[in-house]
Amino acid sequence: MQTSLASHLPESARAALMPFEALPELDIQQLQHHMPVTQRKVKAGQYLYRAGQPFHALYLVHAGFLKTSELSEDGREQVTGFRMRGDLMGVETIGLKAHTCDAVALEDSVIWELPYPPVLDASLHIPELQLRLSSALAEEIRRDRSWMLTIGTLPAEQRVAAFLLDIASRLARLGFSARHFILRMGRADIASFLALKHETVTRALSHLEDIGYISVQRREVKLLDIPMLRSHAGMRAMLA
Repeated sequence: MQTSLASHLPESARAALMPFEALPELDIQQLQHHMPVTQRKVKAGQYLYRAGQPFHALYLVHAGFLKTSELSEDGREQVTGFRMRGDLMGVETIGLKAHTCDAVALEDSVIWELPYPPVLDASLHIPELQLRLSSALAEEIRRDRSWMLTIGTLPAEQRVAAFLLDIASRLARLGFSARHFILRMGRADIASFLALKHETVTRALSHLEDIGYISVQRREVKLLDIPMLRSHAGMRAMLA
């Protein structure tokens, strides 16, 4: 049943059903042979970079969790994404002189700063780095398209279900549990990302818990019935 439905599900929901081939780990010592690499420690609440800051590096998340955000026309923060270990940040700014968004740590994080454009020259000598760069650019496009479709087509509760599945899938790729995890972001950030109100996210989580799909204790989440959560995130949109 899941296999036949998968081709009809929104792309964000399908992603949780598909196998993922992990990218090769990067060796910082190998990178340092070809360019200067700076290891930065960013405390929770501190900015990695700000919108308008000159663009001079890409940033590889070695440990921790960060969010990116922009200011809307009325001055409100709009969360545009969440980044965790292995993610390459700053690729959305390639080709521009200044960063277009803010990046702030949601927990104490360790970042490798890769100077740009020297990182492009280094990628010619390090196939793993070239693969990471090309994958990051492709993923940025897929992620934006996927969430645009999700937010534009799914009701509120299905967006929240898809979000939990996405976080679970990304954690599983890193070798962590996809069924039991801590949300590093607050519900206000989730609401901003999903274009919902804070209260709507809270109600959606409560209802998903009431029907037995998840268990929530503050930021601690357990996915109790992943197949049903997958269906909840996509089947209604298909039948609507």
